[in-house]
Amino acid sequence: MLLRLTGYLFLCVALAAAAFDGTRMIADKDDLAFTSFITHWQLLHPHSLEAARAAIEHVNPYLWSPLLMTVLVLPTWVVTGGLGILLYLAGYRRPRSALSDGI
Repeated sequence: MLLRLTGYLFLCVALAAAAFDGTRMIADKDDLAFTSFITHWQLLHPHSLEAARAAIEHVNPYLWSPLLMTVLVLPTWVVTGGLGILLYLAGYRRPRSALSDGI
């Protein structure tokens, strides 16, 4: 249940990020430009970005630069939407099948 709820939250963030990019494209006269995840993270909370970078580089410097930067430069709606779908699917349970009456 908690995973599905978190997945919904990330999907809502993805929808908001897509709306943000869409309104910016309309305002810029159809100029196709998406805001990367790292740009949003820098705008919202730069200290946590630096803390995350330092912690990950402390473990292994190659994790940040080639691996995580590949994900962080993607559009925000792609990253949060993908994470939301993965979390939702991880918490999904099949509904119980209806038992027959035995007739």
